[in-house]
Amino acid sequence: MTPIRVLMVEDDPDWIKAVTAYLNRESDLLVVGSATAADEAVRLAKTLAFDVVLMDIQLSDKEYEGIYAAMEIHAIHPAKIVMLTSVRDERAMTQSFTAGAIDYLEKSRFHELPQAIRKAHHHAAPMEALLKEFSRLKREEQLKDLTSAEREVFELIEDGYTQPQIEKKLFKAESTLKNQINKMLKKLGVKSSKEAVELVRKNGLVPKRGMEEEAKRDH
Repeated sequence: MTPIRVLMVEDDPDWIKAVTAYLNRESDLLVVGSATAADEAVRLAKTLAFDVVLMDIQLSDKEYEGIYAAMEIHAIHPAKIVMLTSVRDERAMTQSFTAGAIDYLEKSRFHELPQAIRKAHHHAAPMEALLKEFSRLKREEQLKDLTSAEREVFELIEDGYTQPQIEKKLFKAESTLKNQINKMLKKLGVKSSKEAVELVRKNGLVPKRGMEEEAKRDH
């Protein structure tokens, strides 16, 4: 079994040493590197192979320095980031989520770290689940004014169907479909179908529903 590779970013060398020893006792976990400062962590992210980052929120006594580092690392490396803190801070939790972290854990609960790392690696971390739910709710909010028929048309457009394909699939006349699309665009406040899809997706929305293969067959 290939272990989950962990990068630790923490400004307390003794904490790094203790937690590294604790994690390396787990057969499926391996700490492959550590950094005590944000710039060092960003440099490592460019060269080191790792799966999960344990990131201290406050580095070198700088408030939220770890969040800024997480943002930079997330842009470089598709690793999962678990934020660590000594004090529960709602604002820090929100900013961590925005920076790309998928979990948030208080250091006093270090015994939960192995499971938090596994969950992060296997896409089961709490923030990731929250992000999916947020995306679903945001999408529903943006589409709430559409009728069921307009929503059906929108979802086919989102899945890559062309207008002739939609006419064929829904057995609609060209004039009827054009009328529905125009009403849909007006409700969403955009001028084209492409803009409608971009508007809905830019806020972190639900991905395509898997109709692409069917669309290809209709070509």
